[in-house]
Amino acid sequence: MCLGIPGQIVEITDANNKLALVNVGGVKRQINLACIVDEEHSVESCVGDWVLVHVGFALNRIDEEEAAETLKMLQEIIALTQ
Repeated sequence: MCLGIPGQIVEITDANNKLALVNVGGVKRQINLACIVDEEHSVESCVGDWVLVHVGFALNRIDEEEAAETLKMLQEIIALTQ
């Protein structure tokens, strides 16, 4: 089982290598977009998309509502462990 963390793509840093910055809970990290781009979805069109991020890769697109729900659950889990 893997854990994908929701993040929003905020900037394309290297279109040729399919790299972008994603904002995950206020922290920006570079990720690879290779798994979510194709002929219908170019690298440049990814800015603003919500994605599930795992080990530096955007695994798939999700909608903003799903992202918010998942982030809320993760925050609840963190609160329970403190």
